[in-house]
Formats: sequence, structure tokens, C-alpha cells
Amino acid sequence: MKFAYLIEPPFNHRREDGTVTGCDVELARMVFEAVGAGSFEPVEAEFAELLPGVADGRWRMTTGLFATEERRRIAAFSRPVWALPDGLLVAAGNPLGLSGYRSVAACETCRLAVIRDQFQHRSAVEFGVPDDRILIFETYTQACHAVRDGEADSYASVARAHTGFLERHPELDMDVVVVPASEKQPAFGSFAFNIGDETLRRQVDAVLADCLGSPEHRRMMAGFGFSDAEIDLVANWQPG
Repeated sequence: MKFAYLIEPPFNHRREDGTVTGCDVELARMVFEAVGAGSFEPVEAEFAELLPGVADGRWRMTTGLFATEERRRIAAFSRPVWALPDGLLVAAGNPLGLSGYRSVAACETCRLAVIRDQFQHRSAVEFGVPDDRILIFETYTQACHAVRDGEADSYASVARAHTGFLERHPELDMDVVVVPASEKQPAFGSFAFNIGDETLRRQVDAVLADCLGSPEHRRMMAGFGFSDAEIDLVANWQPG
């Protein structure tokens, strides 16, 4: 059972011995075992390949993604597995005084890094960041290094991804600015499936309904830095 992921702690990353872990990977392991889906095989991919790969059968499920209406036209999604705010990765001390997307748009010298096709790229455009100040990268590491090296002034992603990355790389002299809920509400992330793989999606949702918010799930997520309040957002989620 192939599960596609990208390197983005705390959702997915590799240990020094090469094994893959992270909150999405470990939850997927748990779910696949519960549905009796066979051996678990994590497959590393770039972000832009996650949905095309599930559509053409290279893997059965992907790491958590924002289930936009556009993406729902090419993939099916599970119930949410996390809900988190966006954040800006900036140089230590936040020299441009950024507070969210609006401040990036208002600062005429601020160059914003994003990952190709990620939800944060669309958010930046919607908040008025001009195209000529948006730098597009393929991987988290590339975008992070653009800020580190002064090529970009900030990098928009999920705030938890930034804090997880910095925890693993304390040598990087950077800070994280959390986008306030008054500007953009925390968004839900869900596992993605081939749009015709309805049986697996229903099986996964049934397991998630029982698992999310359980003591075992809370212990696992706490190990990746998630609070009970953040877990409650998905444990108490209702469709519609």
C-alpha cells in the first residue's frame, strides 16, 4: 500500500537511519493496519506530483492536503486529519516587521517564497501580493534556503511545518510569524485518494472517525507538537 509524502516536518521526514516518520506517516500506518490494507510503503514525492500520482495510480493515498474545490475535481479526500494556521518563515528578529499576508502585500520590498501549487500561493495572491514578488519553488528546503540566503524575505507555508523544520535545524537563525485567525482561519488538511477509489476512502474515514481524538491519537500527535485544542478541531469536525 503506497503512501505518498513530501519532506515537511512534522508531517513527514526521515530519521538519520533513513526511516520515515511524522504525524501524517504515522497516522497513515495506523489507518492502513486497521483496514488490513497490506504492507505499508511510504514514497517520497515533490508536492506537484502528489495529486497526479494518486490520479494515475502510482500511490493509493497522499499526505494531508487542503481539499480545495479545484483539487476535488481530480481527487477524493478523507475527513480532516489536522487543522492549522499558515505562517511566514522569516529571518531572525523579523526585520521587515511582517504580521501576515496583508503586511507582505503592503511591503513593496518583500519577496515571498511559496511552493508551486500550494494553497499559500493562492492566499498570497488573494491578499494582493503581486506576482513579481512571489518566488516559486518545488520543495520546502529550497524555499527555506531562499530565505536563509537572502533571496526571499519570507516563506509562506503551514506554521507547524516551519516550527517543525526549525526544531530539527536549530542552526538556522530564523523565526516564524503565525498568520492571525483574524486574517485567515486555520485550514483543514485531509488525505487524498484516486477519485474512483471510494471503497478505500470510506474505509479510511471509518477508521479516522474512531481514531481521531482517542488517547492513542493524542499521544501520537503530542509527540509531533500538536496541542489538545488543535486535535479537538479535527476530533469534533462534522461534515457540511
